Amino acid sequence: MSIWWFITTLAITSFFSSPAYAFDNNPLQDICVAVNDSEASVFVNGKICKDPKLATANDFYFSGLNVSRDVYPKFGIAVTIVGVNEMPGLNTLGISTSRADIEPQSLFPFHTHPRATELVIVMEGTLYVGFFVSDATNFFKSRLFSKILNPGDVFVFPKGLIHFLYNVGRKKATLFGSYNSQNPGLITIPSSIIASNPPIMDDILSKGFQLNKTEIVELRKKFS
Repeated sequence: MSIWWFITTLAITSFFSSPAYAFDNNPLQDICVAVNDSEASVFVNGKICKDPKLATANDFYFSGLNVSRDVYPKFGIAVTIVGVNEMPGLNTLGISTSRADIEPQSLFPFHTHPRATELVIVMEGTLYVGFFVSDATNFFKSRLFSKILNPGDVFVFPKGLIHFLYNVGRKKATLFGSYNSQNPGLITIPSSIIASNPPIMDDILSKGFQLNKTEIVELRKKFS
C-alpha cells in the first residue's frame, strides 16, 4: 500500500509542478493562425486555426510599437497591445507583448493579468512600480514589493497579482511588456468593481470599501 501511495503522490506532484502549466498550452503543430469566425459552432480554449496552407507572413507580423497611441484622458496613459487578436499567428504560442506610455505624475491603475506573468522593460522615464502578495498570517493585509525603475531596468509582475506603474518623473515614460500568454487579460481595480455591468448593489460596495452610500455614489461618477 505504501509504495502505491508514494507513486500516486509523485504523479500528482509532477502534474502540478510541470513547467507546462506556467504558460499557455503547448502547440500540437508548427503553426495555428487564429481565424475569427462568428459563425463557428465549435468553441475552444483559444482560437480556431485556419488552414495552414492559407497562412501568410502577415499573420505573424505587427507594425506600430515604435509610436504611442492616443492617451486615455482620465488616466494619462496610452497602451498598445499585441496579442492573438492583433497578431493571429500568436495563437497557441503562449506569448504576447505591449507598449505603454505614461504621462508625468500619471498612474497606470491597479490591475491584474489573470492568465500571465508580465515582464516590463523601461525605455524612457522614471517609474515607481510594485505588486502585492497576500499575507499568509492575515488575509486582510498584503506585502508590497516595489522599485524605482529607470531606462534599461527590468521588473516582473507575477501571474495574477495586483500591480501598478506610476510615473514619478517630469517627462513621459515608455515601457514594453512581455507576457507568457497569447491573451493575458486585464482587470483594472477598482474601476472593474465600481463600474461593473450590471452594477453591484450599493450596500455591497459600501460594506466592501467601508464607505457610506453618498461616497459610493461619488465613486460611481468618477469611474463610470
